[in-house]
Amino acid sequence: MTELKVSQQVKDLLSATNSIFPGNVTVTFGDQKAGYVRHDQAAQLMQDGNIEVHVSDITAPNYTASHEVMHLLLLLQGFPQMTFNLTTNNAQLDEQLMAIATELYDAVAHVLIVQNQREHDLIDSEIEDLYFKGIYATIDPEDPNQDDAMMTLRLLTLTDLLVFFNGDLGAQRLAKVEAGFPKSWAAAKKLYAVITTKPVETPFAMRRTVVKLFKAFDDQMLDWDLPLLHGSEFVTMQSVLSDRQQRLEVRQLFDIYHSEMIETEQHTRAFIGLNKGDRQNAFVIPAPAEKQSDDFFKELYGMQVKDLFARLHVPFTTR
Repeated sequence: MTELKVSQQVKDLLSATNSIFPGNVTVTFGDQKAGYVRHDQAAQLMQDGNIEVHVSDITAPNYTASHEVMHLLLLLQGFPQMTFNLTTNNAQLDEQLMAIATELYDAVAHVLIVQNQREHDLIDSEIEDLYFKGIYATIDPEDPNQDDAMMTLRLLTLTDLLVFFNGDLGAQRLAKVEAGFPKSWAAAKKLYAVITTKPVETPFAMRRTVVKLFKAFDDQMLDWDLPLLHGSEFVTMQSVLSDRQQRLEVRQLFDIYHSEMIETEQHTRAFIGLNKGDRQNAFVIPAPAEKQSDDFFKELYGMQVKDLFARLHVPFTTR
């Protein structure tokens, strides 16, 4: 493990994170040096109630460390989390769906993270060059004669590229991207427009944007005749509720319906609580015993939302 001195900005971020987190958050470094930056060069490792942010690649240690710590800080500040409580019973497919959903979620989170990094001088022209180089270490240019299996990855990667540069790559980078990725670049601009339609500065706004992005992504997959994410069903998005909404009966905020997917805790049929407003999965419950189901759902629908979430141990954020 490499000993590196982190910048004052990273130290300040760690202090802010540790002031909220009940355990201890530390940063450690590996010794890889790829010569580009990507967001898979750091990870959070939890052990005994503490979190180690491990930066495996030290091409740009302060950038990469700060980026990962900011992801953690957003969650600690109440920005909504995703959880995966359903399975298709196909482990490989589950992994693909979780990876896609995470990339879409992160693209929205990066609006806040990149803005913060730029404000604290953690992104300069050198980091921009290293990030742009990382794009080409992730995806190959399109084949003009045929689509390949990389189209989805290109779309996700280029959407994040737009977020990183706040929509403005500059003439030289733009020309290179437009020449190499004409089809996926056009699609990425559509997703970026969804992300930037409204500010994402609050937990509620971030959740709303992620939900809209799931749907916009599936619209693009339909257009390309590729498999859908079905993020509104597969992904449980943490609710952001006002005090009034917490006191409402479950029936007033959610519809509960049977899913074809399986609930992961008890490996039984799943029922999903869909938010009435945007039809997004807000919680998942295992199927009750058949003879108890009528009484079970009658009781469930009549509960206050905050009481149901307490019973299910479902976290939520207050608006």
